[in-house]
Amino acid sequence: MLIFNNLDKHTNIMQNREEKELINAVMKIAHYLVFITSLVVCAMLIIITVLVAGVSSNTWSYRKVPSVPSKSSIIIKPSNPVATEVWRSPAPGTIPAGKAGDQIRYGGELIAHTANYFGPKGTIAQISNGMNCQNCHLDGGSRLFGNNFGGFIASYPKMSNRSGRVEPAAERIVECFNRSLGGKSPDTDRNEVRAMLAYMKWMGGGVKKGQKLYGSGTEKLPYLNVPANAVKGKIVFLLKCKSCHGDKGEGRLAIDQRSYLYPPLWGEHSYNDGAGMFRVINLAGFVKNNMPYGATYKSPQLTDQEAWDVAAFINSQPRMHRNQHSDWPDIKRKPIDLPFGPYADPFSEKQHKLGPFKPIEAFYKSLTYKNKNL
Repeated sequence: MLIFNNLDKHTNIMQNREEKELINAVMKIAHYLVFITSLVVCAMLIIITVLVAGVSSNTWSYRKVPSVPSKSSIIIKPSNPVATEVWRSPAPGTIPAGKAGDQIRYGGELIAHTANYFGPKGTIAQISNGMNCQNCHLDGGSRLFGNNFGGFIASYPKMSNRSGRVEPAAERIVECFNRSLGGKSPDTDRNEVRAMLAYMKWMGGGVKKGQKLYGSGTEKLPYLNVPANAVKGKIVFLLKCKSCHGDKGEGRLAIDQRSYLYPPLWGEHSYNDGAGMFRVINLAGFVKNNMPYGATYKSPQLTDQEAWDVAAFINSQPRMHRNQHSDWPDIKRKPIDLPFGPYADPFSEKQHKLGPFKPIEAFYKSLTYKNKNL
């Protein structure tokens, strides 16, 4: 009997020990679940805070840049900023009611989906190559360093060194149709051109003539000491660009086949050689801060060298030619990266196209005439 009693006691002790171990295991699991839940809640709160802050920041048209920027702001800024204010696109809620607002919204639609109205299958006229204005003026002209419209209206009318005369803003739209959209001139009296101008005016609301805005246009990258290399640029293109723009730079049409989801980079449906993007300085800065897809000026995916090289490759491919015999009547005012002579300097067309640009710039700085890279 004593033996059985001892066995019973031993059994009870073992059962109690197992129960305690089970309870401890359950408690550990419960603590672990509470810890994980706390992490998830904290992460969600952080995400919500960031999103709310981002939405709030978009309500300002522009803000002052600190005179002594912090290290973090220096890191995210492209090189050599010259402006004193950062432009921010206006919030959609600031579009006025009534006919004025309808015209602004229509202008934005025309910028975003130009080909639907003026492309080869356009519903209004068939006078362009099928690209949209926002293929070059990203996000409807609202993106920093994406050819935005922040200072566009405020700068007109202005003297154009390319035409040699003072031009109104409507004339600039005509030039884009002729060059970037590789097409014919729209009637500047049409409601569509007026709507585009209304949209651009709304985008640049509050900006004054002559005001320098950080993030307008495209960034001017530091010049290389050697020519941009189109051979190396092809490698960059194949690795970073062809998935969207195609092996042959042909782009990718949208499902409706009326416009491009990703625009062609050369060929008959791309910008012609009279467009601003055909100048490698402009294209390199545009590419650096916006390409490949997902890149921004805060988070670029290419080095300066890669941006220069891929721009050289793209602009070395065949595209439509525009007669430019009447452009730049004062040849001293030609941009240093315009690849068509004659020039007021001793440098070749090849160097004007691919660089190095420092010697050309130094030459013009030594003259009374100041060359402007417009």
